[in-house]
Amino acid sequence: MTIALFHFHVTQIKRSAGQSAVAAAAYRAGEKLHSEYYGEISDYTRKGGVICSEILLPSHAPPEYADRETLWNAVEKAERGKKAQLAYSFDIALQNEFSMQENIALARQFLLENFVSRGMVVDFAVHSPDKEDVGISNPHFHVMCPIRPLDEHGRWGNKQRREYVLDEHGERVLDEAGNYVFNAVPTTDWGKPETLEAWRQAWAELCNAKFAEKNLGCRIDHRSFARQGVEQIPTQHEGPTVRAMEAKGIRTDKGDLNRFIRKTNALLREVKEKITALIGWLKDVKAELAKPQPPTLNDLLALHCANRNKGAYSNKAKNANLQRYAEAFSFLQSKNLYTVDDLESTLHAMQDKIDTLKKSASAKQVRIKELDELLRMVDYYKSGKPAADKLKSIRFEKSRQKYKAEHDNELRTFYMAERKLKPYFKDGKLPITAWRRERKQLEQEYRDIQTELSPLHVDAKKLWVIHYNIYEVQHEQERQNAATRQKKQEIEH
Repeated sequence: MTIALFHFHVTQIKRSAGQSAVAAAAYRAGEKLHSEYYGEISDYTRKGGVICSEILLPSHAPPEYADRETLWNAVEKAERGKKAQLAYSFDIALQNEFSMQENIALARQFLLENFVSRGMVVDFAVHSPDKEDVGISNPHFHVMCPIRPLDEHGRWGNKQRREYVLDEHGERVLDEAGNYVFNAVPTTDWGKPETLEAWRQAWAELCNAKFAEKNLGCRIDHRSFARQGVEQIPTQHEGPTVRAMEAKGIRTDKGDLNRFIRKTNALLREVKEKITALIGWLKDVKAELAKPQPPTLNDLLALHCANRNKGAYSNKAKNANLQRYAEAFSFLQSKNLYTVDDLESTLHAMQDKIDTLKKSASAKQVRIKELDELLRMVDYYKSGKPAADKLKSIRFEKSRQKYKAEHDNELRTFYMAERKLKPYFKDGKLPITAWRRERKQLEQEYRDIQTELSPLHVDAKKLWVIHYNIYEVQHEQERQNAATRQKKQEIEH
């Protein structure tokens, strides 16, 4: 039995990354859509390789959401935050062993049974960026689902719900401002790792059932090679730039390497005695791939500068463009970045580090607030304890009630503080010194993180500007190549 291709990847489309749900939907469907939120049009009607696109709605969804532009503008409108999470985005490989009609039917069945049945709105598009002259075969389908669920009336519901904190008597706990304390809990299980694992498994089982139906000896497995216990060399992640070039018929070194790796894996399964020799061959291939690949970042930046200077109307503007090019080139050299892959990997690593540091800083802030609250309760406890002790010593009820009325505020704050501090008493004492020491240390660690974050933000901003400039050059090159191929076809016919 042979192992067929399995790829099932999910990300989020979010504004914090500068993304638009309308633009993403237009790209996947190969359509022209207008974004009301950004006031711009995304036109991908000339994009090739889109076989079909369709919107699947649960029974309670408004029928107008069957229109792509209406649906995603409604999603954008429902999400007001500047860093809002808009949609889940799935990238799922189809099987070359099935016809396109069979693949589309499988995709639709999978989405109806696993997504729509959960109340999810589904926008999917099937792509097959095949080129006869190159022989690339990579059928797949993209899926977009709003993160915010629809309620039973077809209105956008909440992503989260409040789960109130209760005391030992089952009563809701109040904070100092008199507000109920609560935790935010997701209203759906769509974002849980267990759900993703179930989806991956369901897709694998659906495809394997089709393989069995067609009497084919191949199967797919949603588990990693390590979990399967399979000794197989994984292919290299290609990234959106390489995929886009390959889809347009432009061969890349990384694409060539992946084609070599797939052939090698087939050979490894058939002839295990040749593994030693093949590993040596793979090392040579990887060493060759590690060398700077043309075009270099410098080449692309120089071309970007030249393109801008073509439209410059003054020497001042041209000199400014040259100055920006020189600064960008010097910056890349200082970071030892020479290729587009270097740039993208560094950007991703830098962004991951920034996110990690931000998460750590946020956790420290939360703990500092917790400690501040505990120390505040200590002050309430100490100031109110004499009044509480005095009340205990009064035996007559009338006198007790009079004393309680006179010291109502002190006693209320004391009992509140006593209740909140009760879990922290050890041998009749509170770890006040330890709390203060911990808070001081956390404050220093928080300042250290901010010091580390500041230059990272500066470098990331510079790299994103360079990344955008390079994207413009590559996009223009792809457009010119497409025009050249079109002209050649017109001449030949």
